[in-house]
Amino acid sequence: MLFYRLGDPIEEISVDEISDAFITAGYINGAELKQIYKRFDFAPDTVESSQSVSPLFRTGVEVHDDYTFTELRVASDRAEDDYISVYLKKNFLLVIDIRDHDGSTRNSFISAIKRFPVSKLKAEKVVCSFIESLISGGTEKIETMRNAMAEMEEVVITDTTGNEFESDLLELKKKLLHLQTYYEQILDVTETLEENENDIFSSCNLYYFSNLSKKVERLKNDVITLNNALDHLQDAYSAYLDVKMNRTMKVLTVLTTLFFPLTIIVGWYGMNFQSMPEFSWRFGYVYVIVLSLVVVAIFSLFAKKNKWF
Repeated sequence: MLFYRLGDPIEEISVDEISDAFITAGYINGAELKQIYKRFDFAPDTVESSQSVSPLFRTGVEVHDDYTFTELRVASDRAEDDYISVYLKKNFLLVIDIRDHDGSTRNSFISAIKRFPVSKLKAEKVVCSFIESLISGGTEKIETMRNAMAEMEEVVITDTTGNEFESDLLELKKKLLHLQTYYEQILDVTETLEENENDIFSSCNLYYFSNLSKKVERLKNDVITLNNALDHLQDAYSAYLDVKMNRTMKVLTVLTTLFFPLTIIVGWYGMNFQSMPEFSWRFGYVYVIVLSLVVVAIFSLFAKKNKWF
């Protein structure tokens, strides 16, 4: 168990030393929560939720009489996300590690509680600092995706799309939707904390949550803008494929038109009537070859004059 009393200095304490007279932050796992949850009067169903991984992003925020509880799925660049649960009481932040693959969430927690000078420390500030650490790098991620999209647009315009273009397009779409849902989840939390239904925060400090909500809202709106731009890119790519298909069909149509007269000639001389003089003529074979070439040449000049190709 890891508990810090945020005083001067910040000191590590045991669970028995926790008091709402001091700002305290803790980081524990699900098994440890089962040992101590009764001390804080946490509802058993919230403890049970902290023992498993939810497949959903937006599991909601539970507001109880003297604490607030939520489950968070922390978006990651890895194949799988991290999962935590958070309890908030008066002057108390408790993070439950459900699945932290590489310790990044734990590191975010530690850096958040040590971020501000003790003289300026407030419980609301600590909570916001921790939530901000969960969305850190969001602007860089969005900028990277925006640059990737610009490159994809250039590829479509210059007609240099490869075999993997469509899969790259779908992968980027998936990442944007993933990020949008993540920010919506964080907004659910910050807006509920700002409402402060159970009065666990000081009303004069609620602007911290308001400012954080605005920041997350901007990130979400940036993602939505990119998502809309990606929809337009998909439409442009579909139009590009249609144009490419039309070009192919045009070439096939022209070729069919050019060689259609040859089909007539072959059909004509394939009837094998005995009265056809070309069959007994010495130069009949050469005559048909020359006739075919002349017909193709005439139709080719006609097609070129009419700009069929």
